[in-house]
Amino acid sequence: MDVRKASFLPFVAVAPGIGIFIFDTVSPLQFAVAVLYVVVVLVAATSYRRRVVLMTSGACVGLTVLSYAIVHGFQIAGTAPLRSVMSLVAIGITTFLSLRILSITERLKETERHRTNLARYFSPQRVKQLLEIDTPLSAARQERAAVLFVDMIGSTAYFSRLMPDATIEILRGLLALLSASVFAHNGTIDKFLGDGLMAVFGAPEPSAVDATSAARCALEIQASIDRWNERCQRTGGAAIRVAVGIHYGDVVQGDVGSDDHLELTVVGDTVNLASRVEAYCRPLEAAVLVTRAFVDALCAEGSDNLAAGFRDEGHHTLRGLSEPVHLYSMRRSLDHEH
Repeated sequence: MDVRKASFLPFVAVAPGIGIFIFDTVSPLQFAVAVLYVVVVLVAATSYRRRVVLMTSGACVGLTVLSYAIVHGFQIAGTAPLRSVMSLVAIGITTFLSLRILSITERLKETERHRTNLARYFSPQRVKQLLEIDTPLSAARQERAAVLFVDMIGSTAYFSRLMPDATIEILRGLLALLSASVFAHNGTIDKFLGDGLMAVFGAPEPSAVDATSAARCALEIQASIDRWNERCQRTGGAAIRVAVGIHYGDVVQGDVGSDDHLELTVVGDTVNLASRVEAYCRPLEAAVLVTRAFVDALCAEGSDNLAAGFRDEGHHTLRGLSEPVHLYSMRRSLDHEH
């Protein structure tokens, strides 16, 4: 709500409140005029501030009691006390309902903020599922998952020829393309990495086809890049290339960071190895590079057609690792029908 409007509302409520008090005090009419204070409480409720509602309600109660004291003193006779009690009850009920509505509104806003936050990293279908589960995402958990890294090849040289506005425009288009491919295969965007991203298939909610989804996502990414380059060729733009690396294994998911800035992410050796595999696409000139563990996961999921599309590249020692890793590259022309 507009801050200026919210700060102005208490003054808007004062005028009718004073009018009701005067009318209740001097009017000869024999009915519960003070019930009209509920209108003042409702006006205060439009500020969406609990404090304003409570202060307004308290003022209305005080004015009701003051008006009775001025007119009737301390006498408790006739219908006047009953009318005052009715007015106080009406004010109380209105205050309670207003605060209740404010609580519901706050919860709805919080849910919408949570949904918007999740939509940055999860597909719409997955967001709906996550909002329905009871376990908070911040709770640390260990899962088996496929971790995918994708990065633009030769980005430094590519962007050095462009103006800043053109660079940002291309990056936005590229990241939107990559995100669409991840979401289309029920993946989670763990983080954006400049001209690439890290995606996870299997966390926070695992499925029976996480490795299969990651493989199809990699194929979709390369097919999308081919379509991008076809458009660039027609408009005279420069083509781009991306490298995709995937590994399958145990990951730990949870909130990491400082108290001021927490980030939901996955960590572990699987993440580190997937990053190394993606970087090794360049020496092997591979568009998609995966580990033996990932190929085994494909076979375990019954995706033999996808597994057959990988070429055995043998064992290679990756940066930062002492033991060689068995790698496989994927042919970009592989038919990836569902």
